[in-house]
Amino acid sequence: MKDFSSEVKAYVLRLKPKEDLKKSILAFAEENHILAGSVNTCVGSLEQFHVRFANQQKGKLKKGFFEILSLTRTFSNSPCHLHISVSDQSGNTKGGHLLDDNLIYTNAEIALLEFTDLVVSQELDPTYGFKELVIRNRKTD
Repeated sequence: MKDFSSEVKAYVLRLKPKEDLKKSILAFAEENHILAGSVNTCVGSLEQFHVRFANQQKGKLKKGFFEILSLTRTFSNSPCHLHISVSDQSGNTKGGHLLDDNLIYTNAEIALLEFTDLVVSQELDPTYGFKELVIRNRKTD
């Protein structure tokens, strides 16, 4: 296992109603040339959520009102790998792989970290046939 370290730059943003959670994070990464980032924290609400549950081929889209309990994992200015947990009006919690079409209800408050010396990507890992995290040094690899 290779050890990676990096300087970190922090960002805070607020998404507004009807904005797409995943697309907004990717657009922010593109605008700010982020090649390696992670979601530090995220709270807010959704009017619909769209996730892919464990070991499933397709996602499930649900409409209603949901609280964002957590959003985590890595992203870059290319496809990202984020997981979300939400609760419904009864407190039932669901979570999975974040897809497009997670629409903000009131807002989403997000703190992002950029690892300025690294590049992250998702590349096919033959172990199970899924795209998995690959980390590289920005300057040397």
